[in-house]
Formats: sequence, C-alpha cells, structure tokens
Amino acid sequence: MQKISQLAATGQILLLLGTHLYFTFRLRFIQRKIPCGIRLSFSGKNNTSYSALATALAATIGTGNIIGISTAIAVGGAGAVFWCWITGVLGIATCYGECFLSMKYRKTEKDGKRIGGPMYVLERGMQQKGLAVLFSVFTILASLGIGSSVQAHSISAAITEQIPVSPHIIGMAAGVLAGKVIIGGSRQIGKVCTWLVPVMSAFYLGGCIFILMKNYTVIPEAVKMIVTSAFVPEAAAGGVVGTTVMAGLRTGISRGLFTNEAGLGSIPMAAATAQHASPRDQALVSMTGPFWDTVVMCAITGIASVSSMIAHPGNYAGVPGERMCFAVFRELPVWGDEMLSVSLVLFAFATIIGWNVYGECAVRYLFGEKGVRIYQVVYMMCVYFGAVITLDVVWGISDLFNFLMAVPNLICLLGLRREIEIKELLFTGRHFLN
Repeated sequence: MQKISQLAATGQILLLLGTHLYFTFRLRFIQRKIPCGIRLSFSGKNNTSYSALATALAATIGTGNIIGISTAIAVGGAGAVFWCWITGVLGIATCYGECFLSMKYRKTEKDGKRIGGPMYVLERGMQQKGLAVLFSVFTILASLGIGSSVQAHSISAAITEQIPVSPHIIGMAAGVLAGKVIIGGSRQIGKVCTWLVPVMSAFYLGGCIFILMKNYTVIPEAVKMIVTSAFVPEAAAGGVVGTTVMAGLRTGISRGLFTNEAGLGSIPMAAATAQHASPRDQALVSMTGPFWDTVVMCAITGIASVSSMIAHPGNYAGVPGERMCFAVFRELPVWGDEMLSVSLVLFAFATIIGWNVYGECAVRYLFGEKGVRIYQVVYMMCVYFGAVITLDVVWGISDLFNFLMAVPNLICLLGLRREIEIKELLFTGRHFLN
C-alpha cells in the first residue's frame, strides 16, 4: 500500500505542477489579481460567494496545515516550506481555471439551487460522460476516505492525547455533530463554515503569531534558512534537520499540492453553489482559497516552526516529525498542547463537513436526490469507524483516489483551456495569440 501511495503522490506532482505552471504562464500570472478576489469575496450579493469560498476552505484547511508542515520540515528540511509556498502560489492559476469552467457549465435545479463541478464540465463542455462518471465515483470514494475516516481518526487521536476517553464515544459524537450539520444541506454547511473557518483559523494563527513574537530575533535567520535551503544543501542547524535540495523540493511540493487541492476538482464543486456571481468573478474569489490555505497558513506555520527550532534546538532532540508541531506550541506560556489539540479537532471537523459537500455533489450527479440521504448515512458511519480503527490502508487508498480524481479534471481543464484563456485575455484587453 505504501508503494501505491508513493506512485499516486509522484503522479500528482508531475500532473498538477505541470498544469499549475502552464496556467500561470498562459493567464499572464493571474495571481496578481488576488487583491481583487479578496475584495469580491466580501462584496457579493447575499454573500454567497464568500459562503462558497468558506465551504472550500473548510475542506482544504485541515490537519495538513499543522502536522503536515512540521512533518515536511522533518523530512525535507526548512527548504520544504519554500517549495510548499511556491506550489501554493502556482496553484492559484489552476484553481481559477477549474472554477471558471465549473461556473460556466453548472446547472440550476428546479428549486433554484446551483450545482456544478468537473463532472458537469466533462459532460456538458466536452461530451465525455464516461469521464464524468469516473470522476464522480472517485470523488465519493475519496470523500469516504480522506474526507471522513481519516479526519475522524485525527479528531480521535487529538482528543485521546489530552483526555482518556474511548474512541467509540469520540466517533459517535463526531458522527452525530457532523450529521446535524450535513443533513441541513449545502446552505446549512455554508452557514456553519462562514463562521467556523475564520474562528478556527484565527485561534490557531493566534498561537503561531505569539510564537513568532517570542522568537522575533531569529525570524530573519529562519526566513533565510527557508529560502537558502530550497537551493543549497543545508547542514543541521538548531532543531532543523539537514537535508538535500531534492528532499526539500519533493516534500514541499507534495505537501503544497495536498493542502490546497488546486487541480483536484474539489474546489469547483463548492464554487458552483454561489448564486449571483459571474463565472469570472467567482473564479477570482475561489482562487483566493489556495492563497489563504498555502501561502498564508502554511507559510506562517513554517516560519513559526523553523524560528522555534533555531531558538530552542534542545526542545526538538529526538522528537518525531509528526510530534514537532506540539513541541512548537509548548512555547506558549500555558495550555500549548491543549490549544494545538483543539485546533486539530476544529480543522479536522471542518474538513469532514466540507468534503461531504463534494461527496454529495458526486452522488447527486450519479443518482439524483434519492441517493443523497443514503450517502449521508454512510458518510456518518465512516466518521464513526474512522475514529476507532487504524488507517494505514485507508491513507494509501485515499491518496490513490485523490490522484484518480485529478486525472479527469486535468483532462477537462487542458481540453477546454482556450475558453479560459480567451475569456481572461479579452477581459484584460489583450488578444489571444497561439
């Protein structure tokens, strides 16, 4: 299973990074319009644009932003943070493209609800019904793995770290709480995400900012180490391990692709639910997701971690990579472990309800509304089982399904690339050139 996971990760790196670079170049560095996207996030009618963005962020801002970054530093050194950040910047262009197509080819239900995603683009834009079905199947399987089971396991691990409570109780509680949100439908999920995402992000970032303020004297050294280690082999310094450039490159890119989900096909499903935005405007809003997730969250986490390791190297001697984030938060004057555990629980729970939206979208495409309720029950059962079982196999399979999701989505993106390019270049007053 480890070999399957490694092959899937390698495939994702090659396909997604190549697509990110292509759209960054062809859209004339659309990333420069991030300020415009942020402004539009909070100015849409009835704020449905922000609700769609919050739902996508709930799914993408997860435990990978915390444990994933510290593990990346342990494996790939400080340079991994730089490559993770660069991957997030490049992914913004791909996110713009896939969300633009999702908005253009979405459907309106009889009750006025908007639905869309790569499956609708594949069917309506490319007349590839078979690929649309495959994408939907892979989305459902991925949602039951990385979306529910894996996240529930993270919740169980974080809680039992602090409180001696049965994983069965945690699993049942998580399933019930998630059920109360998801049974209310996408609008209910959107309402919860609009306040949960900023609250949990502010709570976690507050701890990181305190650590940065405490270690402010070594921040320049930390930033220098992050940048230089990305290009030059770095010997171990402080609590930061010494690694090769390729290790940092591979680990950082892999972590960046995993955390922001640009090109995976998930974010466009949330984007399509925005009621009143134009395709271009909502694409600009949605592309701020990878910015907040990777460029902001992962960058702050990485700088806080590396600065802490430089300032207090003794705290990291013999600490496993997945535990380094706890060593960082022990710099807080009180309740450092508890604060990080609460953040992990909130991030994982947000991912559970966010990924449910993606799974429901796929089920609705394949089976209509009649299949949604059955899926919700199965999803909540996976939350419970995820909290009580070991997940080594589930992790590997989930990585595979994530990769398989990306393949038809990228085929769709590249196949309809001219629609994206022409629209953007005409809007900016430029002429499309082959």
